Parts: sequence; structure tokens; C-alpha cells
Amino acid sequence: WLKKCPNCSSVKVKKNGHARGRQNYRCRLCGCQFLSSKRQVATAKRILKAMVWKRQTANQLAKKYRKSTRWVKNQLKSCPFPVPSILPGSTVLIPDTTFFGRDYGIVVCRDPHRKKNVYWQEVASETAAEYLKARFTLEREGITISAAVIDGRRSLKSIFADVPIQVCQFHQVAIVTRYLTRKPKLEAGKELRTIALLLTELSEQWFLKYLSDWYEKWEDFLKERTYSEDRKHWQYTHRRIRAAFRSLKTNAPYLFTYQKYPELKIPNTTNSLDGYFGRMKKLLSVHNGLSRRNRYLFISEILSQ
Repeated sequence: WLKKCPNCSSVKVKKNGHARGRQNYRCRLCGCQFLSSKRQVATAKRILKAMVWKRQTANQLAKKYRKSTRWVKNQLKSCPFPVPSILPGSTVLIPDTTFFGRDYGIVVCRDPHRKKNVYWQEVASETAAEYLKARFTLEREGITISAAVIDGRRSLKSIFADVPIQVCQFHQVAIVTRYLTRKPKLEAGKELRTIALLLTELSEQWFLKYLSDWYEKWEDFLKERTYSEDRKHWQYTHRRIRAAFRSLKTNAPYLFTYQKYPELKIPNTTNSLDGYFGRMKKLLSVHNGLSRRNRYLFISEILSQ
């Protein structure tokens, strides 16, 4: 009946009677009292769920269990990390990354039809290699990717080049807004932003027509240049409007994929995952100062639901 102490790893452990119908153990070396490993894991899971979903702090749980805050935090060490529940089959995939600070992020892949996150992994930066690793992992588990909804990142277009790609229309409008602001001062910018805002209401044919008509109207305006005093260097006068137009023109072939493949039921935005990111950060906002392990444990618990 000898067991290993979770506090000091000593095997000098003896039975210490029953409490509330449960077998207790006591370490002869450090005096720590604990339950059997199975019960300890069950307790750790209850504590994890209470901290994540009920937003209870370590101090609140310490009072509930009549223990110290250190005991509550130590319980989390025995809690296993929740893992994605992957069901083999065909799926539309939404891959994206969210960051908690500069050097800690989470790559997540979501199935919008099953409303399940099928992959997540902590990363230091958002790279093509991480998305490629995610795809290989999912395909090895038996998932066939029928289409991908992306945020416009160029590397993702090459990773999912063999399947239909839908660029998130919400992100596309955000890109245009970043260049033009919400209230453009120039008439050309106002008209271009109006076209961008009509993305969700137009078909591909009408969107391309409006974009082409806009360019014909403002072509000379876009070619205007500003020279330096020495007349040796120049730049386009309306660079931000040009950048907004170039973004719309480049992503146009991918903005209406959901209309071309109605049988796949492809979402036209990544809102299914973006909303999850917002919910996750709201739940974690209560627990400041988490260790790296516990932060990933909390994130895994949220993403597994």
C-alpha cells in the first residue's frame, strides 16, 4: 500500500485513516497528507473546472476546501491536460493564432460544423511551419480537409493550396479600414470603403464590376506622385488608398469561395474561432500571474469544450 508523496516524492508513506469515507495517506518525511492518485486527479479536475468556468480564485477555493492556497495550486500539478477530441472524416477547417503577450501564442484549428476545436498548440510566433505541423497532425489522425477559411495570411494560401480557400470577409474589411480609417477624407477612399463594406451582400461578379469601375474612375488619381526637393526620389501620393485597393484585388479570387461550393457550407468569416478567442481571454482575465504550465492547462480546458 506504499505510495509516492506528491509533495516531496518520498515513498515513505503510510495510511492515515479515513476522512469522509476516503482513504488518506501521510508522508513520514514531510508530513504531507493526501488522497490516492485517482481521487487526487478527480479533485484536481474539479478545481480546474471551478477556476476556469466559475472564475473562482485560489483563495476562494482554499476557503472552500479548508486548505491553503498553496495546496490548491499544488493540486493542479496532478491534473492531466485536456486533449482535442478528433473524429475522422471530412471537415472545413478554420486555422488561426491568438497571442497572450509578445512571445506566447496558441495556434488553434476549429471545425465550424461540429463546433469543436480539433487542434491547438502553444507557439512563440505565428509561422507557416506551425500551420503545416497542424495540418500534418490532423491528417495523420484521419481528418480530410475539404476547405479552409483563413484570415488572409499569404503563407496559409500555399499550405492549403490544394483545397478551396475562403478569405475571411471580416478580416478583409478590417484590412481596408486599417489603410483608409473609418472616415476617409478623400472621395476615392470613401467610395472604396463603401465597396468593401458591401462584400457580404454582393456576388463575386458584381463586386469585381464595382472594383473595376472604381479603378477606371480613379486611375489617374492613383498614379499621382510626390517628388523630393532634389527631384531624384519620388513616391506615390496616395499610397494608403493604393494599398487598400491592392489588398482587395489580390484577395478577390478567395473572397467568394463559399458561393462557388455551396455543398461544402463554407463560412465566409472566421467568426466561429474569433469569438472563441474572445471568450477564452475573458475567462483567463481573472487569473493573472499564471505559470506557463497552468496557463496552457486553463487554455486546454477551455478549448476542449
